[in-house]
Amino acid sequence: QAQLVESGGGLVQPGGSLRLSCAASGSIYRANTMSWYRQTPDNARELVAGISRGGSTDYADSVKGRFTISRDNTRNTVYLQMNSLKPEDTAVYYCNALLEYYGLEGEDDVWGQGTQVTVSS
Repeated sequence: QAQLVESGGGLVQPGGSLRLSCAASGSIYRANTMSWYRQTPDNARELVAGISRGGSTDYADSVKGRFTISRDNTRNTVYLQMNSLKPEDTAVYYCNALLEYYGLEGEDDVWGQGTQVTVSS
């Protein structure tokens, strides 16, 4: 079984930047689509950005032009660069990955523990 470990959250002023990282560890054969979701204080969870193994990306309309998702396949790691942050970006950010393991068929849908991002002056 793999696990995802997130880092990089914190408190930032409006207009500031943060970079989130999420590393997958375990007996991983391949990490397929990797994504970032966020859960707002009203408990709604939304897809922020996703990236395929080949590098195709998808973004929520609310973050286009401000956030950039990228990945390092050699490290099974995904990043989220967040610029021009707004108070409405405040949420717990979760990493998600579809993983394949050595000797097993199919994909495993794995979630990280979440990291808090707070945008406030």
